[in-house]
Amino acid sequence: MPVDESLRELGRLVRTAGGTVVGTTVQRRRSPDPATYIGSGKVEEITSQRSATDYTTVVFDDALSPSQQLNLEETLKVKVLDRSALILDIFASRARTREASLQVELAQHEYLLPRLRGQWQHLERTEGAIGTRGPGETQLETDRRLIGARITRLKSQIEQVRKQRALQRARRERFGIPTVALVGYTNAGKSSLLRALAGADVLAADAPFATLDPVTRRVGSGTAESFLLTDTVGFMQKLPTQLVSAFRATLEELEVADLLLHVVDATSSALAAQHATVLSTLADLGLSELPMLTVFNKADELTLGDGTPLTSEQDFDALPVPELPGLTDEVRYVSATEGWGVDALRERLLYEFFGATLTPVG
Repeated sequence: MPVDESLRELGRLVRTAGGTVVGTTVQRRRSPDPATYIGSGKVEEITSQRSATDYTTVVFDDALSPSQQLNLEETLKVKVLDRSALILDIFASRARTREASLQVELAQHEYLLPRLRGQWQHLERTEGAIGTRGPGETQLETDRRLIGARITRLKSQIEQVRKQRALQRARRERFGIPTVALVGYTNAGKSSLLRALAGADVLAADAPFATLDPVTRRVGSGTAESFLLTDTVGFMQKLPTQLVSAFRATLEELEVADLLLHVVDATSSALAAQHATVLSTLADLGLSELPMLTVFNKADELTLGDGTPLTSEQDFDALPVPELPGLTDEVRYVSATEGWGVDALRERLLYEFFGATLTPVG
């Protein structure tokens, strides 16, 4: 993803977390500085902007090592976060169910564990002085044991969640109901499409990671034919590895899907990069071989070649087919908010599983 697009996305994450962006800066280097990630000159530049912008936090778009984060905080005299920490904070604020809370807490603890040393650095500097030998290291080891024990308990509880989900999936499979799983970059409109296709009363917000817990609804044709439609957490570039690991119990819902419905934000200026991120994440999860249908959402915000706004789904035929790797010949546009193309998509999905009894659409 281009640097400017990545920073724009980072700014959106900052605002989602409740912050305000007061400035941005970029540095191009052949390799990160081992001590501070950025060079000393850039550190001085950021420090000098403190009086003008009155910033209280500096957020890096890439992952920082524990030592880099500590060194930067000591130099800049403000809180320093990387993209991973910011995303973890957003997930923590969005966790509503016990399952989501367990998964987020596990990811947070696994992120924190290698960074504990910085919490007691001030005590280690006094090592050797009378009355101060060892307390920093003792407290550090105590915290490590406590967090390690908590991680073990969380993994055990999440394993119970996995078993419960496996039983639920087994019950659904006994009824032979096909399953479609919504996947896509965060904020592509997956939850809005779930609402439109199934009439589901689920949260649909214009913000990253609005949905953390899987939501499954039945979609029917008005006859006996129906399928289950499941929405899961959205993907994003540079997702913390701790989150992907912690949310594996949730993402297992994708493994048993008969079809993946990849929802793409047709209006995104980083459409190609977002599309590639989703495909790469699916490959990392071992899901790249599952059948997939791609739909381009938010089509009501597009314009025709001459700049004319779309007025109905009949204008979809005049839209060009995006040139993206991995696309099948079948590409569909929809507008979940306007309802354009939703009925046709529903019929297409029903035809996927019950083609012998339905008339194909499109």
